Amino acid sequence: MGVPEKLAERMSMAEQHEYLRARFSRRTMIRGGAVTLGAVTGGAFVPGATARAAVPTQRTASAAESVDGALVAPFGRHLAWGNDPRTEVTVSWQVPVAVKKPFIRIGAHPWDLSRKIEAEVRTLYTPAGVGASGDHTQYYLHAELTHLRPGRTYYYGVGHQGFDPAEPHLLGTVGTFTTAPAHKAPFTFTAFGDEGVGYHGLANNALILGQNPAFHLHAGDIAYGDPSGAGKTTDTGFDSRTWDQFLYQTESVAKQVPWMPAYGNHDMEAWYAPNGYGGEEARWNLPDNGPDKKNLPGVYSFVYGNTAVISLDANDVSFEIPANLGISGGTQTKWLEGQLKRYRASKDVDFIVVFFHHCAYCTSTAHASEGGVRQEWVPLFEKYTVDLVINGHNHQYERTDVIKGDKVTKKLPIGGTAYPETEGVVYVTAGAAGRSLYAFSAPDSYEGHEHETDSVASFINTKDGKVNETVAWSRVRYLNYSFLRVDVTPASKGRQATLKVSGIAETGDRIDHFTVSRTAK
Repeated sequence: MGVPEKLAERMSMAEQHEYLRARFSRRTMIRGGAVTLGAVTGGAFVPGATARAAVPTQRTASAAESVDGALVAPFGRHLAWGNDPRTEVTVSWQVPVAVKKPFIRIGAHPWDLSRKIEAEVRTLYTPAGVGASGDHTQYYLHAELTHLRPGRTYYYGVGHQGFDPAEPHLLGTVGTFTTAPAHKAPFTFTAFGDEGVGYHGLANNALILGQNPAFHLHAGDIAYGDPSGAGKTTDTGFDSRTWDQFLYQTESVAKQVPWMPAYGNHDMEAWYAPNGYGGEEARWNLPDNGPDKKNLPGVYSFVYGNTAVISLDANDVSFEIPANLGISGGTQTKWLEGQLKRYRASKDVDFIVVFFHHCAYCTSTAHASEGGVRQEWVPLFEKYTVDLVINGHNHQYERTDVIKGDKVTKKLPIGGTAYPETEGVVYVTAGAAGRSLYAFSAPDSYEGHEHETDSVASFINTKDGKVNETVAWSRVRYLNYSFLRVDVTPASKGRQATLKVSGIAETGDRIDHFTVSRTAK
């Protein structure tokens, strides 16, 4: 939210900036008009294509006035899909100090970056006294690209006055992205949760890049700027600068692979309104097709090929960590059912993948299962035969059998096949991206080291507290760093389309694999 129009008329730019700082706004954003890209060599853009532009915000500190833009390099590039991955991509990045006239260049070839578009600036100010951050301002930049051609690779460079990626000595900073194809085709995506900053997250990122994924899903607890994770201003140890390290760490992948997050409990940074998501709104530019962009900015959906992906905010339904419990007033669950119904009826969608943070089914001794998720969403997953549910929160890998009505409808051994149309839903906890590991109450059981255990002691978080339960659905358990790889293969109408799901350890070893099969439309 900016300065009210009538007030702005009586204020200088410097006064407007101080007004926004005083309000501790989650971002400053002044949208400009659309910039026409037009056609470039190779027909990379639909005629009349546009990108949303913005006027940069006022510089924050007097010291920044004298900074030569040639001495400031952008960092932390990360991509995200727009509402339609075939034609919309957002390029986001960061600069360490305020710069003049930030922009993106884009073209069909690395030697043709002639299309130059102004970038939108979102500043995030953290005053002294908030955790360990000190008096700190971060500058996030975003460029929403639209009317792109499906299935095309684009080259882009980000810069500002004094730093132009089209200059020969800066061509090494040029990145690429590829839009989703117009038709169904095989593709791969990856997923994990609970990454943070450190060696293990970096190691997993390197392996993920080697999978050549079309996109990556992050199931929440992204950077751990707030290590306490209760979503309250009394949380200790908060440091907004952790995000600078995180975005630098993930840039090797996220600059070319759309990085699609859901928000976890450690992403509720209560100092930034509304609902602790103001910081996330500054850093990310995600699809805006969810039920409530203001209160639930991490809730959205997109379709890539034959697969619909839905991101949910489980903080809204969490009994365990209730800081944001009920913030949607039920609108998220209502929206979810509408999305599931629409995608299941679509002739273009075979598979539905849902990802969010808090686990529906997990036997970790730390957080185990979230009763709010089971109460609100699991019945909808079963009603609309969701093909795969991906969670984080618990720092380990665990995969269930096929479940319906809280019961095992089919054992799903490593290498097995699930048929969600008739059997039920498979849930995967992929929360071992990088943060310190948790524990299981039962022995590990994974590919090559199977230890069959049909009865596992665990618990579920309910509105009345923890309730012990003994479960039979814990099929694969691996207590080390890992991520998820999913290979999607479409099929002609009436034949079996497949999701081949693999758990991959930080070592590169496969720890689990199974198939989800569905009759193609």
